[in-house]
Amino acid sequence: MTTQQAASAIGAAAASQDSVELARPKFACPACGGEAVWNPAKGKLICPFCGTESPAKIDTSGTIVEHDLVAALRAIPDASRGWQMAATQVRCQSCNAISVLDASRQAQSCPFCGSAQLVPYSETKAAFRPEAVLPFAVSENVARDGIRAWYGRLWLAPSALVRRALTDTVRGVYLPYWTFDAQVEADWTAEAGHYYYETQTVFVNGQPRTQQVQRIRWEPAAGHVSHFFDDDLVCASVGVQLSLVRGIEPFPTHDAKPYDPAYLSGWIVERYQIDLVGAAQRARADMDAKLIALCASRIRGDTYRNLAVRSDYSGQTFKHILAPAWLLSYTYGARRFQCVLNGVTGRVSGQYPKSPWKIALLVLAIIIVIVVVMTIGGRQ
Repeated sequence: MTTQQAASAIGAAAASQDSVELARPKFACPACGGEAVWNPAKGKLICPFCGTESPAKIDTSGTIVEHDLVAALRAIPDASRGWQMAATQVRCQSCNAISVLDASRQAQSCPFCGSAQLVPYSETKAAFRPEAVLPFAVSENVARDGIRAWYGRLWLAPSALVRRALTDTVRGVYLPYWTFDAQVEADWTAEAGHYYYETQTVFVNGQPRTQQVQRIRWEPAAGHVSHFFDDDLVCASVGVQLSLVRGIEPFPTHDAKPYDPAYLSGWIVERYQIDLVGAAQRARADMDAKLIALCASRIRGDTYRNLAVRSDYSGQTFKHILAPAWLLSYTYGARRFQCVLNGVTGRVSGQYPKSPWKIALLVLAIIIVIVVVMTIGGRQ
């Protein structure tokens, strides 16, 4: 099936079925009636107003389903759509991220870029419901400390950055991910190169000298690779730059829990904007690249050329999951920067301004070292 046919099939299925509206479970505090939210430090629903633990229990008895990719590309049923809770969606006109909020909340600014240019977002078809959630394991205080520590290690950053980056505004968000599994059988052929050396005589200033010259002996090579791709990740976020997301990966997907809206209580969720067709294409390209590297590693020799791989993918499945991240968007001067922290592992990736004075000092120090080395070498 071509990409255009797959997209048309999904569109036809969406047009033929009505979306299903599902009631949102209540997570009210039994003491004060406030809304209980998921607390990553305690791993429970806690009332932020009075601190009472909610008696609501999260259902962890369900299973995380891997969906057949070929069947899903033909049609995604309405039964697998929706958030199972009342939600408000807004689109940022600056970065185009779509945030999913509790219906009782109002967003004042975009959690991804800080812009106040938010408009209501109405989808023609409910989003594909996540199969699994990785709950927050890093609390807000720990996240703030981790980001501050990361800033402190940035030697080229301006000294005022720690004060002006406003780590008090760090926000917890769930990022959308697609994960893909596939079994691949691949036959490969190549030419394996083996280095050897020949002694040659050359004349320098009329004097004969011998030197070793590297040569390559080419031999045909072939083999077979059998590999299972497990939870190959494709981030479907547009609110966080891809390079920053790559910097905090991987996420421990095997620790994911079956989707329960209680995990999202009090948190912001970004709706995926890379659909299943686009994500499947990215996953296949990523798998192909990894498969070529696997085949290349099987070639015995010092180098290789003309590698050809014939692959057969089977058992292709996918699921949609939500992964936690702490996000900080801040302005320094006239530019906006992002810093993101993995909500499970605590790994940090971010952008930051660079001090021109520190860069100048670094260049000057390098020049001084070069001059000193050349001076010492000239005296010997």
